[in-house]
Amino acid sequence: MEETVRLRPPRHTLNERAVGWWRVRLLLNTAAPVAVLAVLGAFIGPARTWLYVSATAVAVIGLAATAFFPHWWFKVHRWEVTDDAVYVRTGYFRQEWRIAPMSRIQTVDTVRGPLEQTFRLATVTVTTASAKGAVRIEGLDHETAADLAERLTRITQATPGDAT
Repeated sequence: MEETVRLRPPRHTLNERAVGWWRVRLLLNTAAPVAVLAVLGAFIGPARTWLYVSATAVAVIGLAATAFFPHWWFKVHRWEVTDDAVYVRTGYFRQEWRIAPMSRIQTVDTVRGPLEQTFRLATVTVTTASAKGAVRIEGLDHETAADLAERLTRITQATPGDAT
């Protein structure tokens, strides 16, 4: 009788600083349209009230999203690397599991944008031969990301396969 293998959640959470990083990103993405609407309201007389109301609505929604979503995302994002594969799980209502077998990995990249650098975070992107695209692990401590990229490079070099 065959034993059923169940997929368990990946073991690792992201770095806690990812919550702050996501909050700042959301605030910046909220501030831009609010500023545009407010400036337009200052220069356009007849539609001023509607522009200010719109700016206020966008600001309230953006602030609510900033208060709620980053903590929630931190709870649901998980990742793990074994000698066989890279596992990433995201989402709550619409969960997405990405599994990249080591034999299919083509490149491993580490990226640190200006905001990530401020929070001492990095993103590891694992490119595979999949039509779905690369597997991304965002919100990692920059040292963890560098160690992970080095480990993945070592494992994939030692793994037989042609990554196609």
